[in-house]
Amino acid sequence: MTTDLPSPIHIIGGGLAGSEAAWQIANRGIPVILHEMRGVRGTDAHKTDSLAELVCSNSFRSDDAISNAVGVLHAEMRLAGSLIMAAADRNQVPAGGALAVDRDAFAEAVTHEIANHPLISVIREEIEGLPPVEWDNAIISTGPLTAPSLAESIRTQTGADSLSFFDAIAPIVHRDTINMDVAWYQSRYDKVGPGGTGKDYINCPMDREQYAAFVNALIAGDKTEFKEWEHVPYFDGCLPIEIMAERGIETLRHGPMKPMGLTNEHNPTVKAYAVVQLRQDNALGTLYNIVGFQTKLKYGAQTDIFRMIPGLENAEFARLGGLHRNTYINSPVLLDTSLQLKSRPGLRFAGQITGCEGYVESASIGLLAGRFASAERLGRPISLPPPTSAFGALLNHITGGHIVSDEEPGKRSFQPMNINFGLFPEPEPGTVITTVDGKRLKGKDKTVAKRRAIAARALVHCREWLEATA
Repeated sequence: MTTDLPSPIHIIGGGLAGSEAAWQIANRGIPVILHEMRGVRGTDAHKTDSLAELVCSNSFRSDDAISNAVGVLHAEMRLAGSLIMAAADRNQVPAGGALAVDRDAFAEAVTHEIANHPLISVIREEIEGLPPVEWDNAIISTGPLTAPSLAESIRTQTGADSLSFFDAIAPIVHRDTINMDVAWYQSRYDKVGPGGTGKDYINCPMDREQYAAFVNALIAGDKTEFKEWEHVPYFDGCLPIEIMAERGIETLRHGPMKPMGLTNEHNPTVKAYAVVQLRQDNALGTLYNIVGFQTKLKYGAQTDIFRMIPGLENAEFARLGGLHRNTYINSPVLLDTSLQLKSRPGLRFAGQITGCEGYVESASIGLLAGRFASAERLGRPISLPPPTSAFGALLNHITGGHIVSDEEPGKRSFQPMNINFGLFPEPEPGTVITTVDGKRLKGKDKTVAKRRAIAARALVHCREWLEATA
């Protein structure tokens, strides 16, 4: 009986996508060499050398697999044996209906599992160019903080310019400096999520005058100057708080500061005009991040302006907010349906560099890239996930879901995207229940029924695909 192993698959980048890809490949009996530059060279956003470090929010967003697209993706990843989801589940902190994690414990868990897998070797080094040709099966998962030398090599190989947007970091506050005589614990609509109680957020209320003064301060606050290469459009899914404020006085009240579903326990008869929410950031409950408050304000301006928030007047910050550049490729043009670079067979891309947005989305594309690369190495046919699954919906967006303008055929329209029900095919005719107690569903009720049908179908089809490719 032979004990020879297949040739290794090389992965460049040990973030969520690279770590997930390595796990999927190694668990199919294929050696992995994971190249990670942190430990030799840092980035502007990372603080540690841990694999899968979370540099923005600590939330994986909704864990509702019945009527939320992100929750469906969570469920599919668990079905597929995801390392990232297993580490998140083991290190969750209360967050209402969301799945949030202790960021340090989460990264340590992923690093431990990768380091102790007998078929995974981690090499701390910077890969400055594209993989050498002898790496006949490789994955680039360097994410939004791809080193300039590698980014230039990618541009040279593809003949296309990379586009960029901004990812953002929200400030983190020490819990014991929050004034709970003003603030209160409550999840929106008292929703109970994984590990939660329905009182998982700290809420800081504002009246109309306080809100107007706060918005004006955000607009007037000193901001970090953009460098020449930074003058690009923002990605709407992660706008700085001051940019949202500039879009209109009411914008924040309908975004991260919306007061709906919250009742001030200190003054229940008076409805807050706006509410700032803070979410637990570590398992000890000693740190809370200000939800949606990513910013390019200078540090001095941040402390002054954020202490205008009732309840945060004496807040001490464990970390202030910031922004960093994200780079992604024109995947629908450059990649085939298995995430392989069309101009170089055997080289795949995974994670945020492909144009997905979000932790879970990034990890899921790493999971798929790992499975596709494994099938290729083992000489098996590559089986794509069904488009009705969350995996397939996101993959289709990346590899062909953009809109091409007839008026401007040369214009590049592909943009980063979170998983959402708009990426899934419509339910088959007759699938969605259209009546309840003899009454026709309308408006929100009809939308909810449709989304639940899409979610249920996705999980059924994903299970079938995973069983067929086991």
